[in-house]
Amino acid sequence: MRVRGRLRWGRGARVGAVLAALLTGAVTPAVLLTPGAAGAAATGAPVCQIRDDRLKEISGMVATDDGYVVVNDGADDEARRRIFFLDQRCAVVRTVSYPSQPRDTEDLAIGRDGTVWVADIGDNDRSRTSVAVWRLAPGKDKPVLHRMAYPDRPHDAEALLLDSDGQPLIVTKGGSGTVFLYAPSTALRPGATTPLAPAGQVSLPMTDTSNPFSFIGRGVVTGAANAPDGRRVVLRSYADAFEYDVPDGDVVKALTSGTPRITPLPDEPQGESITYSRDGASLLTVSESADQPPGTRPTILRYPATDGPVTAANPTGSAAPVLPTAVRPIAEDTIGLGGRTWLLVAGGGTLLGLLALAGVLRWRYTARP
Repeated sequence: MRVRGRLRWGRGARVGAVLAALLTGAVTPAVLLTPGAAGAAATGAPVCQIRDDRLKEISGMVATDDGYVVVNDGADDEARRRIFFLDQRCAVVRTVSYPSQPRDTEDLAIGRDGTVWVADIGDNDRSRTSVAVWRLAPGKDKPVLHRMAYPDRPHDAEALLLDSDGQPLIVTKGGSGTVFLYAPSTALRPGATTPLAPAGQVSLPMTDTSNPFSFIGRGVVTGAANAPDGRRVVLRSYADAFEYDVPDGDVVKALTSGTPRITPLPDEPQGESITYSRDGASLLTVSESADQPPGTRPTILRYPATDGPVTAANPTGSAAPVLPTAVRPIAEDTIGLGGRTWLLVAGGGTLLGLLALAGVLRWRYTARP
């Protein structure tokens, strides 16, 4: 996801985000007056630097036995619309083209047999009638397209997991800490559009980890990954990694009823990708670099995977499949570029109303004899 598409935050846009949070109830005025604590965790250890100029908008990554696989988001440049295979030093050793143009590739997942799944699920404007996954079997040079359709309305999503049967599980991006899970209702078939079914919802624990997007960056899911042994999964935001145990292979149950261990990922420039190392001992991340200072290169960072339970600040969501139409946070549909204008207007009106009310109350207080 490019910042300029959804979260290109200059001073005005940051003000808009604050107004949006006021309007939706995500943040109260008292919170805005309290300085936020920065995450105390150390930054990740650099693994290698990606120096290929085609890889400036990396949105998904998986680790392989001999390196990494990465994809950009929906790049306008045809040279960037590929699946890139890297060696252990982050040099590009192979690329695979798509047989047709993808819309917005946002994440990767890798099956136990080495199958690479590309999540073409980004939808900034929430206007797509279908989303898709591309399946690249081991040793093949042409990914196969599988289309899917939500049962309720379009969603923006940037995270993909695989269930115990190796089938895709979409995690929506969210906006105020609550995200939704969708799974295919029938087997995927090339040339057909498979209906998706709601599988549950997840509420991310609250943190105070420092990141470029403040409180908004802590409440969105920008990537996900399965551990190589299938016994853990991780979701990431712009600020943190949330790791869930999957003792019985039920990924949905783990996400919707488990308590995650939290690994802060402080101040990554625009962290959208996460994966496990092949031995499962580390979490690996990489950020986009397109809107960073000249000369900035994407760097894969390593964080040790956490051990033992950690009590979250608030529990995760319900295990039951929930249709998000009635209960979704308003912020899920308002972070995008399409909804930002009315939020600025409505949020500005709300703030002016609050200021006016404060002025009236002050006047009434000072006017008393």
